[in-house]
Amino acid sequence: MTGQPPDPPGPPAPPPAPGFDLARLLAERGGEGYELHTRHLNHQLPRMLRTIGFDKVYVRAEGAHFWDAEGNDYLDMLSGFGVMGLGRHHPVVRKAVHDALDASLADLTRFDCPPLPGLLAERLLAHSPHLDRVFFSNSGTEAVETALKFARRATGRPRVLHCDHAFHGLTTGSLSVNGESCFRDGFAPLLPDTAVPLGDLGALERELRRGDVAALIVEPIQGKGVLESPPGYLGSAQELLRRHRALLIADEVQTGLGRTGDFWAHRREPGVEPDLICVAKALSGGYVPVGATLGREWIFREVYSSMDRVLIHSASFGANAQAMAAGLAVLSVIEDEGLVANARATGELLRTRLAELVGRYEFLREVRGRGLMTGIEFGRPDSLRLRTRWAMLQAARKGLFAQMVVVPLLTRHRILTQVSGDRLEVIKLIPPLTIGEPEVDRFLTAFTAVMEEAHAGGGLIWDFGRTLVGQAVAHR
Repeated sequence: MTGQPPDPPGPPAPPPAPGFDLARLLAERGGEGYELHTRHLNHQLPRMLRTIGFDKVYVRAEGAHFWDAEGNDYLDMLSGFGVMGLGRHHPVVRKAVHDALDASLADLTRFDCPPLPGLLAERLLAHSPHLDRVFFSNSGTEAVETALKFARRATGRPRVLHCDHAFHGLTTGSLSVNGESCFRDGFAPLLPDTAVPLGDLGALERELRRGDVAALIVEPIQGKGVLESPPGYLGSAQELLRRHRALLIADEVQTGLGRTGDFWAHRREPGVEPDLICVAKALSGGYVPVGATLGREWIFREVYSSMDRVLIHSASFGANAQAMAAGLAVLSVIEDEGLVANARATGELLRTRLAELVGRYEFLREVRGRGLMTGIEFGRPDSLRLRTRWAMLQAARKGLFAQMVVVPLLTRHRILTQVSGDRLEVIKLIPPLTIGEPEVDRFLTAFTAVMEEAHAGGGLIWDFGRTLVGQAVAHR
């Protein structure tokens, strides 16, 4: 045979001991995480983490905190991009998953109707009484895929509108309604779609007049940049869509389940009743992936129009017992612990105290958001000395200043945050809904210290800035 010789094999894995023992496996090889990712998974992830100093090894987590091997405690203001809405290892959710396992249920037979999916659907629909049915999947992007398919089938139209800068997932259908070109590049052709500016009703109506629009999908608050739809936009958009016989899809994957201080973020605008709602992330309790698409009766009847079409849309692991138990426990905790009200009050406290810093620090431009979904935006300072430093970062790559703030928050203050999108000078805070004033105090103390150092114009933060600039220039 001809051709190139195969690559030399990597180092052989040690032979496994007889039987499977998770604790033993982690004790023997738990320190190899970064090497294993480099060798077998996305090799750019460990490279990126090492570049920005995020290459930590965490060994334990609880609530809004996790710990490294040295026993250092870290405050989580990211909550796994919203997945850990109740924090990590909430005892009620943990027990529910254990109970589901211990019950030895006849799960996923595919040819029965177990009670847990129906009970979870009932609890979800109680928060949206204008909707009637639920389809369970395994993630946010699957919940969006379901909504796109259902909207196209129900209306008989091919095109779905989305908003500029939207993020709805990364599988092919949801990628088609992703408003960020950096995610879409290299994956064409996608589904027929059109972007309209968030809040631009004229642009929406122009597209609807073409008569081929199935739906508009919209995040009530966009995760990328934490940008809220203008007051009255959702209601007016709903009216236009109904006039043109198109559907409103609310993507509540990140904003739902109390994140914004309302159970659904679209509830802030009276009278808004989406035809389809997508939810996931926090519904999992951080344990078992679950997505859900809530919809109107007539839409489901169009999709499942006969017994021949009973499996026309399904998910192999959808509605599994552990996921349903976790979801039921999550909804119970949200209600029993008053987490929607806590998100509203704690978020208001956090933003009020952050807003007091806007006039003090030149780099700090705006604080915005709702509930425990907050965006901190940085911008060009006024003084010449700081403008020069800002221009240096912007010339290398937009978004470097925000990253320059995120890194010392973790490495020096042990607080995990992250920028809200590529090339955005915005940090997004989406902590667990369980945090309170002590966590707000801790974050504000650390953030103020970082701002003081950034405005002083020297020290480790600007040394790291020069490193980021070098990395950005080298990879152009």
